[in-house]
Amino acid sequence: MRVALNAQLLSTTPTYRSAGINRVIYELLANLRDASGRDDRYLVYAPRSAENARFLRSAGLPARLTSLPTERPAVRIAWEQAALPLDLAGARIDLLHALGYVAPFGWRGRTVVTVYDLSFLRYPELFNRGNRYYLRTFTPPSVRRADHVITISEHTRRDVIELCGVAPERVTSIHLAADARFTPAEPAEVARFRASKGLPERFILYMGTLEPRKNVGLLVRAFAELRRTGLTDCELVLAGGKGWQYQPVLDLINELRIGDVVHLPGYVPDDEQALWYSSAVVFAFPSVYEGFGLPVLEAMACGTPVVASRSSSLPEVVGEAGALVSPTDPHELGAQLRELLESEGRRAMMREAGLARARTFSWRRMAAETVGVYREVVSRS
Repeated sequence: MRVALNAQLLSTTPTYRSAGINRVIYELLANLRDASGRDDRYLVYAPRSAENARFLRSAGLPARLTSLPTERPAVRIAWEQAALPLDLAGARIDLLHALGYVAPFGWRGRTVVTVYDLSFLRYPELFNRGNRYYLRTFTPPSVRRADHVITISEHTRRDVIELCGVAPERVTSIHLAADARFTPAEPAEVARFRASKGLPERFILYMGTLEPRKNVGLLVRAFAELRRTGLTDCELVLAGGKGWQYQPVLDLINELRIGDVVHLPGYVPDDEQALWYSSAVVFAFPSVYEGFGLPVLEAMACGTPVVASRSSSLPEVVGEAGALVSPTDPHELGAQLRELLESEGRRAMMREAGLARARTFSWRRMAAETVGVYREVVSRS
């Protein structure tokens, strides 16, 4: 079996681009060889960088690294639709895996497409015009043409079937995982980390891009209400890169006059993330819509109690191990946060439940199930 993977969204440099979709691509590539047979052959298309070259070499994956600036969406789309089909024509492959929603329309061979979520169809107002136009225009026809579609949750699988008109038997959901670096940190290590970052002993953590669909404003309002009603021994940390339309969150913090107890550390490098989770009393993730919700799983793997939205794929990830709340009600979110902040016993129960829940997810299994989809597609006439 000879498979090409379009991994132009891969970024192994420590910036906000290395979050989200990139994490899924990275872990698939890192685990692909172990999940494959001796006769399986792969070819990875990725951006040219020394970091990408080292990573793909260590993963045992041949690569064609693109020198064009494909971090710019217009360049990546042009390369994907014009240059990639020409290169694939001479590569003698059995299957192309498009790892970012859209496959090249000039490619007529077997294709698998990964869809991470359909928020741009469910909530188009939460996207800027360029992203919305591209994804809404190219994703539905791309997945309808594909031999098979992979989604990262059952919720997104149902969305692909409903919103894009893909037959149920052609869509497979494959869950993600939290990798091995997400484990509870030792108390002494946590204390040193808090001191080095100037963090309070007790804080609520959000970690993710600051953008509209993450619904960070709801958390800010819930936290302000907690402060007004007497819970003043806890602060709020909003960690993550600034995405599209982040300014309203900053304006809300100023409007509610809580800027002195809200920390905005910006993008968190991979090697620090587990310490941020472990240092928090509670992790809050009020997102309106998620394809999976990796931060929730990562927090549970670090033993941090989780409060998340009762929406999209998040109940699939949290299961019975965390608290689920409405994504529109700051009072319900505030009530759950208060209960956890005030009850050490409930936090301890949720910590153990979260650790057990996180162990049921595996990147190796994700890669093996993906290879299983490849085999199924290639075996068809």
